[in-house]
Amino acid sequence: MLRERLNQVEERIHSAIERAGRRRSEVTLIAVTKKFPASVTLEAYALGLRHFGENYVQEFEAKHAALASLTGPGADAVFHLIGHLQSNKTRIAAELFQVIETVDSEKLARRLDQAATLLEVMIEVKLSEEESKAGSAPEALPALIDAIRTCHNLRLTGLMTMPPWSDDPEQTRPYFRKLAALARTHGLAKLSMGMSHDLEAAIEEGATHIRVGTALFGPRPKAAPLDATP
Repeated sequence: MLRERLNQVEERIHSAIERAGRRRSEVTLIAVTKKFPASVTLEAYALGLRHFGENYVQEFEAKHAALASLTGPGADAVFHLIGHLQSNKTRIAAELFQVIETVDSEKLARRLDQAATLLEVMIEVKLSEEESKAGSAPEALPALIDAIRTCHNLRLTGLMTMPPWSDDPEQTRPYFRKLAALARTHGLAKLSMGMSHDLEAAIEEGATHIRVGTALFGPRPKAAPLDATP
C-alpha cells in the first residue's frame, strides 16, 4: 500500500514539476511520520525515502531507539522538526534532528546555538491571521535573519510556512507565492511549503521541500501527541 501511495505522490510531483518547468531534483519530499510507529518510517526508508518530518520532540525521542539503523554513524536519513519547538526542548531537539524548520524567534535561535550541535535551520513565517499559527512576522525577518547568522552552530537555509487550511489549493497558493517572494528578498534558497492536499500549487510557486503525510500513510492514528503541553 505504501509503495502504491508513494508512486501516486511521485506522479503528482512530476506533473507539477513539468507544468512549472522545473527538475525533480529541485524538490525534496519530506515524509511526515508524526503519530506513526517507527516501523512505518523504516518501511518508507526501505522504499527509498530519506527525509522525514516529525512534529513533536518527545514523540520522536520515544521512537528514536527503534530507528537506530537510520540515525547512527554513516546513516543517510535526515529528520526534520516541522512542529513548534518549545525553548525548553531545544537541547534534545538539537540531538535528535538534523533540520529545525520552525525557528521563529531570536531566543529560540540562541538556545539552539547553545546546544553546540551543527544544525540546518529554517525560519517559520506566519503569513495568516490565525492565532493558532506560529511563526515570525514578515516584518521581523531582517532582524531574525541577522541574529541567526551570528550563531556559529546554525546554518540558515530557507523559510517555511503553514497556510490556513483549505480544501482548495488555490486558496493557499497566494501564501506560497508570498513566502517565495520573501525568500528572494532575503537571499534564501529553500522553501518548505505544501502538504498532501496542495503540493502541486506549492511546487508551481517554487517549493523546494514539501511535507507529505496523509497522501503517503493514510489517516493518522488518533493518539494524543506526547508533548503538546506548553
